[in-house]
Amino acid sequence: MVTIVDSKAKPRHPEKAHKPDTPILKKPEWIRVKAPGSPVYAETQKIVRANKLVTVCEEAGCPNIGECWSKKHATFMIMGDTCTRACAFCNVKTGMPEALTRDEPEKVADAVARMGLEHAVITSVDRDDLADGGAHHFARTIKAIRAASPGTTIEVLTPDFLKKDGALEAVVAAKPDVFNHNLETVPSLYLRIRPGARYFHSLRLLQRVKELDPAMFTKSGIMVGLGETREQVMQVMDDMRSADIDFITIGQYLQPTRKHAAIDRFVTPEEFKGYETIAYAKGFLMVAATPLTRSSHHAGEDFARLRAARAGKS
Repeated sequence: MVTIVDSKAKPRHPEKAHKPDTPILKKPEWIRVKAPGSPVYAETQKIVRANKLVTVCEEAGCPNIGECWSKKHATFMIMGDTCTRACAFCNVKTGMPEALTRDEPEKVADAVARMGLEHAVITSVDRDDLADGGAHHFARTIKAIRAASPGTTIEVLTPDFLKKDGALEAVVAAKPDVFNHNLETVPSLYLRIRPGARYFHSLRLLQRVKELDPAMFTKSGIMVGLGETREQVMQVMDDMRSADIDFITIGQYLQPTRKHAAIDRFVTPEEFKGYETIAYAKGFLMVAATPLTRSSHHAGEDFARLRAARAGKS
């Protein structure tokens, strides 16, 4: 009997392996960040490893990991490290995921309690292979955190639950404090950047959250620097406000590898400041628009400001 061992490592993004390399632009000074390495960073890493958890901070190659982990803030990514989608911008591994880890919600809750988080952010890979898209796993995780750390506020950053009837309702019924789902880019770029998703479905998802629970905060974000125009960004803002979204995040797209979508340009800090001013004028309660803005960057501080903004308007 002969056993053939395939020693060639499976590519992280097999669907992109055949694509030609794209150039990677040199980052301007305003994009540079310090390398991680503080004692608190190491402690956060130890807790994550001890609970065998996945974080989007690591999987997506977030530039803010050093800052966030040094403040004991991490965004937990549930349901594994392998996504069933193949977005052109994302560095999370793609392929067929493994079965759900049954005790993952409790492990996440334990990490939240041990880290003493005032605000926890839970996201996930897309799980198109599951009948509910993983919605009930989200709900179980929220419930577990409430039991282990009652004072912690919870923010979820969910997939779009495309063609998953009842999925959204299950997550909203679990009562997260913030429901976040990113539109990611302008509609005209969806086919190239986010081919597995539908812009108006994502928009409707967020609108439906408000219909189910008007008191729940909703949040969404886009990347810029992919080839969108200023007018298109402002139209997305209008679409979000039509869906009654409370909080918008806008950040610079950074190309993970030469196989990913190329950066069209680096948007200047001054342009981001302009977007912030326009977004507030359009009625958002909270706006985060800087080159290094990411969905969960400063999430705890931003949630406190979001609540204060709503209270100030009532």
